[in-house]
Amino acid sequence: MTVTGIITAIVIGAIIGLLGRLVVPGKQNIPIWLTIVVGIVAALIGTAIARALGVSNTSGIDWIEIIIQVALAAVGVAIVAGMYGRRGVR
Repeated sequence: MTVTGIITAIVIGAIIGLLGRLVVPGKQNIPIWLTIVVGIVAALIGTAIARALGVSNTSGIDWIEIIIQVALAAVGVAIVAGMYGRRGVR
């Protein structure tokens, strides 16, 4: 992976993470850096799933891949917010 690929993954991951955060109802008490990390992971896993399904390379915008990535980010944000919120409660 090139430096450009890494920077692109971070930028796309941040956008995917923020979109995933918007999809989850309610307030998520997690830091923005954690949202970005969840977004990067969701973007990478979403791309792998889209490739496995054969929908990663289409003419134009890969809407199915983006939907998969945002859905994974929303699930990831919900899980991390639940875990992060319980971290301080004893």
